[in-house]
Amino acid sequence: MEPETLITHLIERGETVATAESLTAGLVCATLTEVPGSSAAVRGGLVVYATDLKAKLAGVDEDLLTAYGAVHPEVAAQLAVGARDRCGATWGLGLTGVAGPDGQDGVEPGTVHVGLAGPGVLTVCTLDLRGDRASVRAGAVSGAFALLGEQLA
Repeated sequence: MEPETLITHLIERGETVATAESLTAGLVCATLTEVPGSSAAVRGGLVVYATDLKAKLAGVDEDLLTAYGAVHPEVAAQLAVGARDRCGATWGLGLTGVAGPDGQDGVEPGTVHVGLAGPGVLTVCTLDLRGDRASVRAGAVSGAFALLGEQLA
């Protein structure tokens, strides 16, 4: 779903969104806020590029990070919950993955987990993206918009 459509749906519903982003480093939030009037729907975001910040800023369980690393579906789910809770939003999006060119913690480049937390919803989708870093990051943003859009449509 296009960012303009997401913002329109959020505003019409009186809802808000926040992000906790790792591999996209704020790109989801930045793309949403390019839309005029987005301040009525976007609460803010956490850039948690470093693994320790996932725990410190977004509240991801440190034991989970130790056991599985930063790129794991449950990490994406906890990032989404952390974004929602810490920013006081209706919806939280959490993104973690490997943009490449190298893998991380045994995870191949192009693996992305997107979490979504909202009223009665906690879900994660895993994307297998191909291409260079920019392509993987752009695909992660599109995946996050699609996941949120499914709930708003």
